[in-house]
Amino acid sequence: MDEKIMNITLRKTKMAPRTKRAKRAIKEIRANVVRHMKTTEDNVWIDHRLNEAIWARGIQNPPLHIKVKAVKFEDGLVEVSLPEDTTVEE
Repeated sequence: MDEKIMNITLRKTKMAPRTKRAKRAIKEIRANVVRHMKTTEDNVWIDHRLNEAIWARGIQNPPLHIKVKAVKFEDGLVEVSLPEDTTVEE
């Protein structure tokens, strides 16, 4: 089992249309985890608390950075969640 804590920059979400920014942020998190954990997009599971943290300020204003914990299991599944001591950065 492999575990990493990553600080993901979500600045590219500001280039998306205002009504699609939170969805784009989730896609960026997934792409970053795929790149760093060496897996496929199908094997990435995003925790509902992380999803709620992205959507907390609405669809138009997701955070610019977020700290996530990615755990890769033996079967290739990667679970992405918020670390226990996290705060969403502006």
